[in-house]
Amino acid sequence: MSGSEIRSAAYGTVPTDTSEDVRTRGAGVATQVAVLPVGSFEQHGPYLPLATDTLVACAIAREIAGAYPVHLLPPVTIACSHEHAAWPGTVSISSVTLHAVVRDIAASLRRSGVEALVLVNGHGGNYVLGNVVQESSAAGERMALFPSAEDWEAALERSGVSTSLLTDMHAGEIETSILLHAHPEVVRPGYESADFVADDRRHLLTLGMSAYTDSGVIGRPSLGSAEKGKELLASLADSFGAYFSLLSAGSPAASGTESRIAATGESDAADDFGAGAPTSS
Repeated sequence: MSGSEIRSAAYGTVPTDTSEDVRTRGAGVATQVAVLPVGSFEQHGPYLPLATDTLVACAIAREIAGAYPVHLLPPVTIACSHEHAAWPGTVSISSVTLHAVVRDIAASLRRSGVEALVLVNGHGGNYVLGNVVQESSAAGERMALFPSAEDWEAALERSGVSTSLLTDMHAGEIETSILLHAHPEVVRPGYESADFVADDRRHLLTLGMSAYTDSGVIGRPSLGSAEKGKELLASLADSFGAYFSLLSAGSPAASGTESRIAATGESDAADDFGAGAPTSS
């Protein structure tokens, strides 16, 4: 398959594949792998859009689809953002609903011959995704959660991002950089002077984000740049190679092992980069 044929699946936030595109791409691999971006619709301060996590997850998924013959799916755009309820515009669904949606998507894919599913998570508050992967893997299904904390650490080092995953929790250097590269038109003025640090967030799940930030920002967005965003995505695409090899050629038991490893980078203080995302909500 030529590079142009692979890249055709990665155009825009919503894929434009036809059924024939999917059939042709799947003919070249032993096991078809689908990629599902999972984001959120929640506040990201006054300069990044409510759809930031979805746009970030889609940017990662598009980068993956440009490098590997995967079946790129449209994003899940509303997820578990309850900790952001104090800000207007935030919309959430329950973890039970998100669990059911992902399980239904995976089952539907299997019925059509796509046996493996990778969840590309852009919102660390989607903790339940780790549970979905663990349960599915234990049942012998092929599923993984991406990126892991280790994948993000490698991406930070390669891109020159200086803020740690702990500090860069929400609307900080990482998300601002990715959007400056992938969707600069949605980044509004103000991120240059919006830095705010709150590393001790031990009661986040109980009190919500509003207990730790007035602006909604926790991180250093002033350090963001389009070049860093480009390198972050390139590094993540490289890291995805191990997942693709495992799921497209390995046994279900092996993919379960990898999925459990990939699902362990979650902490109660994490938000956009916790459950398979860098560190935040």
